[in-house]
Amino acid sequence: MRRTGFLYDERFLLHRTGPEHPESPERLSAIHRGVEEAGLLSSLILISAIRAKQEWIEAVHSMKLIMRFEEACLWGLDMLDHADNRISRETFETAMLAAGGIIEVVDRVMKGDLDNAFCAVRPPGHHAEVNRVMGFCFFNNIAIAARYLQDKWRIRKIGIIDFDVHHGNGTQMIFDDDPSVFFYSIHEHPSFAYPGTGREFEKGSGSGLGFTLNSPVLPGQGDKEYKELLQRDLFPAFQEFKPEVILVSAGFDAHIDDDMSDIKLSTECFSWIMEKIVGMADRYSHGKVISILEGGYAIHRLPELSKNHIEILLGSKA
Repeated sequence: MRRTGFLYDERFLLHRTGPEHPESPERLSAIHRGVEEAGLLSSLILISAIRAKQEWIEAVHSMKLIMRFEEACLWGLDMLDHADNRISRETFETAMLAAGGIIEVVDRVMKGDLDNAFCAVRPPGHHAEVNRVMGFCFFNNIAIAARYLQDKWRIRKIGIIDFDVHHGNGTQMIFDDDPSVFFYSIHEHPSFAYPGTGREFEKGSGSGLGFTLNSPVLPGQGDKEYKELLQRDLFPAFQEFKPEVILVSAGFDAHIDDDMSDIKLSTECFSWIMEKIVGMADRYSHGKVISILEGGYAIHRLPELSKNHIEILLGSKA
């Protein structure tokens, strides 16, 4: 089996969003339960979070956003800018721990201590822009990881795959003109889903033109359409780009049982997608793939989905 890291820390549960909010601590508890009950913890390299150095946050986000976020939590506010972005006093520190834990994972993968990893973190990140928090997201975890790979490890080709059902607008915006980061997203069509971005004509800008690729999916579609689009769009794009490291925004909210979308993926299709991603990592990036949790709100499905996801990273799933 591969040496797979599992980033999980009970301090991630301290980001409290209040009753009825879908991005709840129970999401991570369900994921951890699924991994534990499957007997996988003993096969994983367990990683606890460490607080990120602010310089790595500043590599992606403006100082103004960082300060506003920290001050809102210190003041005990219950939201930042919009009711979607629920916060508690601990939210800023939780976000710093999530980013720092992911950076620790990046270091371990690049040093060769890990082959790959799954980062079960919260808050999620892919909607967060340079100057704006959005859609439950405050710091863009996957963008921070990519910038760290560029700045610390001098990685010249990073592939980001976002299969959360909502378009990763923040990640796309941050790397819009960067030809060293290929951003691919498959998501529910922006005419019907938050945040209203991610159309096929969005392909990057300037020197980054052609290094953004979106596959919007109409409501009501499922496994067949996803597989066809991934085979048509993602696979040939990565075959040409050949990323040195693959980062995954792993959102499980396209599942048929998840109320956050009208996309109808089966549990088996999520496994198929991850098997293909791990296969690409084996071909192009010496197996280096780091998966970071985004959405996924069907609490009763998360244990199995995360278990399958990790088994594929381990190489133990039949």
